[in-house]
Amino acid sequence: MLGVLALYLCTALASAQTIRGCMPLSSASGKDFEHIMSVVAESWNRNDARSASECFTDDALYSSPPSLRIREGRRSLFEFFGGGHGRHRRMHMEWHHLIFDQAQQVGTGEYTFTYNVKTHGIVIVKLRDGLISNWREYEIESPLPWKQLVGKNQF
Repeated sequence: MLGVLALYLCTALASAQTIRGCMPLSSASGKDFEHIMSVVAESWNRNDARSASECFTDDALYSSPPSLRIREGRRSLFEFFGGGHGRHRRMHMEWHHLIFDQAQQVGTGEYTFTYNVKTHGIVIVKLRDGLISNWREYEIESPLPWKQLVGKNQF
């Protein structure tokens, strides 16, 4: 009985801990990039606009061509991600591949994102001082799950 109680307490404590958020760095590594992108996704999945927006620089640019709208700055992104009250429904972001060029501080990720509709896409980001300064995404709407969408071309 004592062992079951100890296991329960350890599990409860582990689930109560939050992941380390985004912090400025002089130069990000591949592991840092994966962490930043994971924080953004996990924050969106928790409807936590503050944690997600803290991964961006104060003057970040966020776009999704072909839309001409560019969101500018961390404060604008905080509101776009749901603000203090969160969005009406939760977003769901899942990364499939993340790749980072440390010399250029540029990375890319392939993803599935669900909010009102399901989209699959790719984003390219530029980091500055360990935070996202530029985010540009290209996506398509499709109700298909990821594995069905990519078919035989899975890797």
